[in-house]
Amino acid sequence: MSRIYDIFKKLDEADQTAFIPFITAGDGGLDNCEALVFTLADSGADIIELGMPFSDPMADGPVIAKSHERAVADGIDLNDVFAIVERFREHNQTTGIVLMGYTNPIEVYGFKDFAARADEAGVDGILVVDMPPEEVADLKKELDEFNIDLIFLVAPTTTDERLKLISKIASGYIYYVSLKGVTGAGNLDVDSVNFHLKRMRNYIQLPVGVGFGIKDAETAKQVGENADAVIVGSALVSIVEELSSDKDRMVTKVGNLAKEISNAIT
Repeated sequence: MSRIYDIFKKLDEADQTAFIPFITAGDGGLDNCEALVFTLADSGADIIELGMPFSDPMADGPVIAKSHERAVADGIDLNDVFAIVERFREHNQTTGIVLMGYTNPIEVYGFKDFAARADEAGVDGILVVDMPPEEVADLKKELDEFNIDLIFLVAPTTTDERLKLISKIASGYIYYVSLKGVTGAGNLDVDSVNFHLKRMRNYIQLPVGVGFGIKDAETAKQVGENADAVIVGSALVSIVEELSSDKDRMVTKVGNLAKEISNAIT
């Protein structure tokens, strides 16, 4: 079984909800990003999602899209992302690491080489936001060689038939997009989230993490009462953008918000 499986198993036995923060790899500078990864782990993160910088992040809202733009402008590529994970693994073997991004950079790298390098670095899961389940066979084959989980997005509009398809090929966990549209948009409707969580669990046995619209400890606690994981991205990335020129304040503020959210859902 994968590290992600073990993480959720332990949390389930303790009746706890996973905290999964997201940041874009290399945003704010490589050194800053490495410091943030360690800080998130120390502040209660069970799994950390690292965005793979891409020049056209069409599924992301303005906050995260700008973080991609900054990282791309700084020349951050997949090799840099793997290096961040590798250095993290020198000190931490328990926190899960998921790479989240778009198909193009992975195709350019080559599915076989990408999977091998991800395994070498210590990556536990991959989430490709623009690769539908009907097109994942080649990538999944390579990831399966190294027991790397392939994670899928599910939206309120995802049909029951599609849920059945995803249930056959997904592993690790499901990322439920709680709002229609792009990341960071709109207000969270907890009743709607709970309705769709119940519907999804008719077809999917994996843990379900809820993301989009969770900005603070209060909303995290509300969602965490029924979700298996709470995923927070834009609220953290906003801090990186605001304080990228002041590393110490940035790391401290990100860590404080992470601790507040982690404490609220345990």
